Amino acid sequence: MDALAGLLEGPRASGAFLLRIVLDPPWSIRVQDGSPLCVAVMLSGEASFEPDHGEPARLRPGDVAIVRGSDPYVMRDDPATPPMVIVHPGQRCVALDGVDLRERMSLGVRTWGSDPGGSVQLLLGVYEEVGAVGQRLLDVLPPLLVVSQDTWDSTLIPVLAGEVSKQGPAQSVMLDRLLDLLLISVLRAWFDRPETESPSWYQAYAHPVAGEALRLFHENPAHGWTLERVAAEIGVSRATLAECFRATVGTPPMTYLTEWRLALAADLLRQSDATLNAVARQVGYGSGFALSSAFKRVYGISPQEHRATAPAN
Repeated sequence: MDALAGLLEGPRASGAFLLRIVLDPPWSIRVQDGSPLCVAVMLSGEASFEPDHGEPARLRPGDVAIVRGSDPYVMRDDPATPPMVIVHPGQRCVALDGVDLRERMSLGVRTWGSDPGGSVQLLLGVYEEVGAVGQRLLDVLPPLLVVSQDTWDSTLIPVLAGEVSKQGPAQSVMLDRLLDLLLISVLRAWFDRPETESPSWYQAYAHPVAGEALRLFHENPAHGWTLERVAAEIGVSRATLAECFRATVGTPPMTYLTEWRLALAADLLRQSDATLNAVARQVGYGSGFALSSAFKRVYGISPQEHRATAPAN
């Protein structure tokens, strides 16, 4: 499992907030919900996306934007249009005078706006929480990135657009998985652009030595890896492995493995009620005590304290 796969296998969308927004200009929405990640798909019309920190972007039909981080941002028809709606935590939508608009502007199942036939349609998928594995990926992204329709072609957009306003058995699960797949597809397209400075660990997957080491670490983090064992598995010397890995990934192999194991442990602690010893075994530590010592050294709190901060389901 690589770091992109980790975003799916670790902090999956679970009951993600999905909404089709239908509007006619002028319109402007300020989002300050504190969510760590939002995926926006422009279905028709155009919109300006403006993070409080970062460069703004103009979205056209078929474009997809990813807003990363909890800082507020504004989406509107024109940069000159002042905010008319404010979105607070819990996706509570209010007018500037504080009047609640969530029900008033409801247009049906997962559909919201001012006009059912509005010229502007966009899909929003909001992740309420991203775990430690996913955060390692999101940390390398800008506050706002856009993949334009003319640089990629995905069949996921019409599928998601067709499903978002439906009701049916396990519909929320289907939508969560479609949102995950769309997110990964967009990130892959963005990382693979020549002009994108993709992170070293992403580029390293193409390296015959460092890439193989990364695959071993991600696919079997619980294995008792040592520098000697990894080198033997790949068929190179320890010196070659250490040199290639540091040059391509930026850290020594065993340091990377430790960071990966602890990120996995952080997510497991928040997503299950498994004992500390059980979590330790899943990520390659011999005991809960050993995991606890390493965890506190890196994160500054104990595993128990980290687990206690998990949001209530």
